[in-house]
Amino acid sequence: MISVDRMRRLGGVSLLALSTVAAASLALPLGTPAMAQETEIRPPFAAAVPNGAPMSFADLIETVSPAVVTIRASTPPRERETEMSPDLERLPPQLREFFSERFGDNGPAMPRGRESLGSGFFIDAEGHIVTNNHVVAGAEEITVGLSDGSEYEARIVGLDEQTDLALLKVEADVDFPFVTLEEDANYRVGDWVVAVGNPFGLGGTATAGIISAIGRPIGNATYNDFIQVDAPINRGNSGGPTFDLAGNVIGVNSQIFSPTGGNVGIGFAIPSDVAARIVEQLKSDGRVARGWLGVSIQNVTDDIAGAMGLEEARGAIVSSITAGGPAADAGFEREDVILEVNGEAVEGSRDLTRRVGSFAAGEEVRFLVMRDGRERTLRVRLGDRPSETDLNAMQNVGQAEAEESYFGMTLVPMTDEDRERAGLAGSDSGLVVTALARDSEPARKGMTTGDIILEAGGSPVASPDAFRAAVTRAREDGRTAVLLLVETRGGQRYVALELDEEDE
Repeated sequence: MISVDRMRRLGGVSLLALSTVAAASLALPLGTPAMAQETEIRPPFAAAVPNGAPMSFADLIETVSPAVVTIRASTPPRERETEMSPDLERLPPQLREFFSERFGDNGPAMPRGRESLGSGFFIDAEGHIVTNNHVVAGAEEITVGLSDGSEYEARIVGLDEQTDLALLKVEADVDFPFVTLEEDANYRVGDWVVAVGNPFGLGGTATAGIISAIGRPIGNATYNDFIQVDAPINRGNSGGPTFDLAGNVIGVNSQIFSPTGGNVGIGFAIPSDVAARIVEQLKSDGRVARGWLGVSIQNVTDDIAGAMGLEEARGAIVSSITAGGPAADAGFEREDVILEVNGEAVEGSRDLTRRVGSFAAGEEVRFLVMRDGRERTLRVRLGDRPSETDLNAMQNVGQAEAEESYFGMTLVPMTDEDRERAGLAGSDSGLVVTALARDSEPARKGMTTGDIILEAGGSPVASPDAFRAAVTRAREDGRTAVLLLVETRGGQRYVALELDEEDE
């Protein structure tokens, strides 16, 4: 029982608080000291934990941490770093003495190779480790460190640059602790996640946060989107796992967004279902074989849709075809608009690339295309996608074959980059002058390399064939010159080029 005088002395204490004190007093056994009563009525620290949060991540982290490893990958020095040390005999006496005192008679020591630090994790007891491609690509020696302090040498089983994944193998007569890549992960924005890894070389570091977004398309990653997490991820976390609260790996940490190089609460992980498929192929074949169509494509914009007679901007338009590739063999043509793949609508060029890459090389696939205002179906047996180096070489060859010379000008179709640079992003035509004879008529009339021919004879030109056709029409119409509309550095202007029998 609390007296009225006692209540006055308590001042601002509410009746609810007094009731709590009374209830706590009644709950105590007889003879409990007054100090104990005061301790009991203080709110427990757990009251500060938000609703839905676990009381602690300790059990989870203790369980999964042994499977997470630190990776040190040593790469050879670059060619320019391996130049021979200076010949001391040819140096002035003062410099010779300086180098001798500082480095000895042999001059500066040869540079050592570079070492990168990252993270990874065992996915089976036999010693297979998942990490990022960029952590180990080009490495001559790879060392993995376990949480118990032991170290092992590892070899590369396979790399996949497109998804930034790598599979390593440790050869040892040991059953390694491992975690599982969740192949059918079920997560939502707002779910709790835990990341374990090696940030800044500080091994065995655990952080927690939530999933901030899913399905993020980042940079040039064509074959997968990312899970965005706000669990602190820093340099060195690359290749480490992101766990759900059941201890399953739902992502492989790959990238961060940061103006400073440190964590700002935006990190990205490769989804575990994507990683599981890639790892399975790397384990069995050492590489990933993706379907390849052999075309260059771009999104269908509103302007392109209007020019093609489409009711809406959809699908992907074919801008070039690789000679001898699957698309060429199946009868694809430039300006074909690909609308569907095996009956499913194509949202754009990125979606089409991912769809084709999801098929196995050699698989037959149906493509619904729009050509000349009519839909038709083309069946293609996909090829095996070449490496990026080989693809670039093919594109260079294709560009060289596309170049043709007219009036002393070498012309090549515009690329998307050319259009963006010239401020012509809405245009689907144009030929770039890549070379120009010094004594040619276009040069005498002020044209230079880099100029863009937009029209010839009043018609847009998007290819050398279209330019040739415009010249032919002008001659057949009895014209003595063909009129060009040219985009120059100073703006657009007309240039008339005289016709004769050697124009082509």
